[in-house]
Amino acid sequence: MNPLTIIEKYYDTRSEAYRILLRHSRSVADKALSLAEARPERGWDLTFIEEAAMLHDIGMIFCHAPDIDCHGTHEYICHGYLGADLLRKEGYPRHALVCERHTGTGITLRMIDENSLPLPRRDFVPLSDEERLICFADKFFSKTKLDREKNIGKIRESLGRYGEDTVARFDEWRKLFLG
Repeated sequence: MNPLTIIEKYYDTRSEAYRILLRHSRSVADKALSLAEARPERGWDLTFIEEAAMLHDIGMIFCHAPDIDCHGTHEYICHGYLGADLLRKEGYPRHALVCERHTGTGITLRMIDENSLPLPRRDFVPLSDEERLICFADKFFSKTKLDREKNIGKIRESLGRYGEDTVARFDEWRKLFLG
């Protein structure tokens, strides 16, 4: 599977959205691969990690986020499950799980209900080690400051807006992936 083939099916290769998606996704993929390679004893599926990291934000094109050249109709929080729907349609159900579970450190049904989020009513929390790893790596990179890797303190501060559980999950992953 070539992630670029799928991306180019849905994105205009001359668009800013395409450039942003590729740059961000490459940063996330490289970070995830680096973390995985530092812990080979875990038996990572490196090919899957790279592919899924490159595709984790493919659903952003369906959302209204003009600052990253996305002019869809959905709220940005929907990009995960919309990307998952797209990847399932393309025949990649395992990759789809990364898409729908990578936002924040995952979104629980409780969070959906408490915040009236426009998401299907189910948990969207990473379950496999590969899902957690890609989700963790994603927290280090934004789509608006493509050249900067965030530090742990900034990530924790940003996640803190979504509750202590979110920060606790990130800290658990930090121990798991960074030692």
